[in-house]
Amino acid sequence: MTKLTFYFKLKSNYKCLLGFLLLPLFGIAQLTFTESESGIQVKEGDKRVLFYQKQPKSSNGEFSRNNYIHPLHGLDGSVLTEDFPEDHPHHRGVFWAWHQVFIGNAKLGDSWECSDFSWNISDIESSGDGYILKLIAATYWQSPLWLNQEGNQKPFLLENTTISIYPRKNNYRIIRFEISLLALEKNLKIGGSDDEKGYGGFSVRMKLPEDVQFTSNKGKVVPENSAVEAGKWMNIFGSLTNKENSSGIAIFSHQDYPEDKENWILREKESMQNCVYPGRKPVFVSTKDPTILKYSLLIYEGTMTAEDIQTIYKELK
Repeated sequence: MTKLTFYFKLKSNYKCLLGFLLLPLFGIAQLTFTESESGIQVKEGDKRVLFYQKQPKSSNGEFSRNNYIHPLHGLDGSVLTEDFPEDHPHHRGVFWAWHQVFIGNAKLGDSWECSDFSWNISDIESSGDGYILKLIAATYWQSPLWLNQEGNQKPFLLENTTISIYPRKNNYRIIRFEISLLALEKNLKIGGSDDEKGYGGFSVRMKLPEDVQFTSNKGKVVPENSAVEAGKWMNIFGSLTNKENSSGIAIFSHQDYPEDKENWILREKESMQNCVYPGRKPVFVSTKDPTILKYSLLIYEGTMTAEDIQTIYKELK
């Protein structure tokens, strides 16, 4: 495992407590980390920003999962995401997961549905440069369907994920994700759902108001049952936090594809929003060169024009 530079390292037994306080940012409320047994809370001043779930969490013993964000908060501190919703109890806040995980022809559980799958977080690191706070998690993918000679679960993939949290700027905040996947076994493949939808990858299970709308840099987007081809970002907005004012979440994809487009699974109610990768057909994950997936969330109050969002997107690239 590649050694990462960090300020604080939390042992895998999760006994340590983390409190990291940045220097004052010229009058801007300070971003802070607070670590507990269940996860890491990020706040800006007295307002909560997000919670990273490191300890496995379940609903009556079912759909156990960790390594995701919930709650994700709006700029006013309101909760934007959902966890264990009745319609899809395996959905959880901001997450990245796949239905198809194979070594050769052997299926190793379903990380999307939290079935025969576990995330063993071995290290958590945090750092800050006085402006951006970073959370780095090293996580081993495991399954009761892949065991060593002693009959214990054997890790088959190492995920190194970096979450970069920016302070509020005017009416928005940026949160960036870099997800590195390195296979520990040869012939490992991941893929989305094995149907015409092909959903899987980076997703947000957010609260959806009745007036929710979708736009991209290519204009208004209408959700369909299968994936919709649109631009490299998707703006999802409406009365997310209250009925009086509009707010939104834009999902950015920073994948190095030659085309200026992505496939999106979008829903107006009772589901998640997904930037599809890789789709129905599984792709190999290398044991030498990790697969790097990059996304960002733009969380804002009020309105954002397509030009505003496109400008921020280009700055982040």
